[in-house]
Amino acid sequence: MDPAQFRDSLTAAAPPQAASLSLQALWWDAKGDWGKAHQCAQSESGPAGAAVHAYLHRKEPDPSNASYWYSRAGRPPASNTLQQEWDALVAELLPA
Repeated sequence: MDPAQFRDSLTAAAPPQAASLSLQALWWDAKGDWGKAHQCAQSESGPAGAAVHAYLHRKEPDPSNASYWYSRAGRPPASNTLQQEWDALVAELLPA
């Protein structure tokens, strides 16, 4: 699956079956369900989950919580638009 196919999957009722919890979080976020997105991000341990968690708190907006999660992800806080960050995370997290 590539980023365009992932975006196309947003017309479905549920995220793609093979999607990681981090990708599911981004999928639910794009569908407008921040609660489900946050639940998925919280369930994913490691840097990918922390990066998506940071993005979600940036979007909320809760900058101090976002900063904490960017630190946990080992990355600087994002300075691009939310859409650019979402696109970059999707591209980064999709399996090669």
